[in-house]
Amino acid sequence: VLAFRDINPQAPEHILIIPKIHINRVENLSDDQSGMVGNLVIAAKKIARQLGINNGYRLVFNNGPQAGQAVEHIHLHLLAGRKFAWPPG
Repeated sequence: VLAFRDINPQAPEHILIIPKIHINRVENLSDDQSGMVGNLVIAAKKIARQLGINNGYRLVFNNGPQAGQAVEHIHLHLLAGRKFAWPPG
């Protein structure tokens, strides 16, 4: 996986975590790629620890244009550094 800061951050800490293999949408994941999603979550946990995020964080997959997916490559958002409301959006 690769991880980098979002160019349009929605929180003080906003990291994108992406697989190296191209998959444009969640519904295009094959059964044998399902472990990759777990790898993204484990990477998020490690990044949060490295950044000293200990008050909680939000993990988000946006899937499709109506959900706000702007880049056609699945990716996990790690957001932290502020209080988040529920429901989102």
